[in-house]
Amino acid sequence: MAITTNAICNSFKKELMQATHNFGTTSATGNKFKLAMYLTSATLGASTTSFTSDGQVSSSGYTTGGKALVNSGTKVSSAVAITNFSNVSFTGVTLSARGALIYNSSATNKAVCVLDFGGTKTATAGTFTVQFPAFTTAAAIIRIGNA
Repeated sequence: MAITTNAICNSFKKELMQATHNFGTTSATGNKFKLAMYLTSATLGASTTSFTSDGQVSSSGYTTGGKALVNSGTKVSSAVAITNFSNVSFTGVTLSARGALIYNSSATNKAVCVLDFGGTKTATAGTFTVQFPAFTTAAAIIRIGNA
């Protein structure tokens, strides 16, 4: 069991073609995306298809299912379409996490992507923040471009 490297889920790629996911920035136009935190024992990777509680963090101050994400919107520049999220913080928590899963809670918890922290990260009676990269075509968390 392991969290494999950062991966856009294969099912997500297919579901984009089926108009399952909407990255609009308001509740009227977009879906609700969440970030759930996972232990080293979790099995997550490109083949993950939906949110699972197996291997999820279970610690003081952490709520099962994680936290809602705030979408930064979408744009296309230099033939690359991107979307991103604002940083998310879990406050007043004591937890250890190896990675996370972004999933679409508006679409029966379908998986979007797996984040591997590269090692176990911890917070003790404090704040655990997941920082997302810049909202640029070279860095955004989700980028679609020509091969």
